[in-house]
Amino acid sequence: MGMKINIYYGGRGMIDDPTLVVINKIQSVLEELHVEVERFQLYELKNSIPTLPQTLKNADGIILATTVEWHGIGGYMTQFLDACWLYGDKEKIAKTYMCPIVMSTTYGEREGKLDLSVAWEILGGLPCSGICGYIADSTVFEHNENYNTLIEKKAENLYRTINQKLEGLPASNQAVKKMVAVSKNIDLTPQESERLSVLASNDNFVTTSKEDLQELTSMFRNMMNEDEGSEDSEEYIADFRKCFTPQPGVRSKYKFAIKGKRKPLIIEVNGPKAEFYYGNADSPNVEITITPETMDDIIYARMTFQRAFMGSQITAKGDFPLLRALDILFPFKEEKAKEE
Repeated sequence: MGMKINIYYGGRGMIDDPTLVVINKIQSVLEELHVEVERFQLYELKNSIPTLPQTLKNADGIILATTVEWHGIGGYMTQFLDACWLYGDKEKIAKTYMCPIVMSTTYGEREGKLDLSVAWEILGGLPCSGICGYIADSTVFEHNENYNTLIEKKAENLYRTINQKLEGLPASNQAVKKMVAVSKNIDLTPQESERLSVLASNDNFVTTSKEDLQELTSMFRNMMNEDEGSEDSEEYIADFRKCFTPQPGVRSKYKFAIKGKRKPLIIEVNGPKAEFYYGNADSPNVEITITPETMDDIIYARMTFQRAFMGSQITAKGDFPLLRALDILFPFKEEKAKEE
C-alpha cells in the first residue's frame, strides 16, 4: 500500500501567498516519489472543519501549512486543531507524522511553526522538522534556486521520516500532556466522535438544538418562578398605585432593582395611566438601584427620590429629567399628609 499525505492549508488563498508556493512545490516532489497527496483548503471548507479530523484516518502523515499575515497561525488552522482535540481519534493521531510549514509576510513565522509543533505534540502526534521563513514577495522563489532546493530537501526528508518511521527524542510536551493537558473525556468511541463532529458542522442541527435549549431554559425559568411564589409580588405596588398623580404628556418606564428581590419592580407611566409589576422590561428610561430601607423612607415621606439620589442613597442611570419627575408623579408626602 502506497504512502498518503494530507495537506491542510489554513491561509486565505490569496494568489500571492508564499505558503501556497511552498506547498505546491512540496506536493510536486512528493508526487514524484509516488506519494498520494490530498489537499484541504480550510478557507473553502470552513463550515465543515469539525468533520475534517475524520480525514486523518487514511493518512500516514500530514502537513499543516499556514501564513502569518499579522499575528498567529490564523483562525481556520486554530479551528482545525480544536476539532482534532475535540473529535479526533487520538490513537490515530499518535501514529501520524506532522510537518509544519509557516510563511510570514510580516513577523512571527518561527513562533507559528513552534505553535503548530507544540499543538500536535499535545494532541499526541509525531512532529517532523518543518519549514518557516519571512517572504515579503512570493516571486523571490522564481529567482533563488537555493530556496527551491531547500524545499525539495524538506519534502524528501518528510518522505524518508514517514517511510522509515523514524523516532525522535521524547519531548516535555508529552510528559506535561499526561499530567495536566488531559481533555475531559466523555468516553466516546471513535465512531461516536465522528458522528458528533458531523453534527457539530451541521448548521441546521446546531440552530435547532440552540432553539430547543432556549425553549427548555424558558420553560424551567417559568417553572422556577411559579415555585418561588408570589408572597412579595405586591409589595410597594399598592403604595405607588395609591399615590400616583398623572402628569400630562409624561411617558416613561422605571425599573427599580430592589436589593433582596429576585425581580425588579417595573413602573410604566403612560399619561393618565400607570402599570405596576415585578418582572423584566426592555429599554427602561430610568434604572434605579435601591435598598428596601430607602424605599420605605420614600414611601413614608421621610425622603424624596431627589434627595436620596443627591445623598447617594440610590444609584440611577438614564433620563434624569424623568428621574426628577418621580417625586411629582408619586408625591408620597402629600399623600401621607392626607392620611393624617
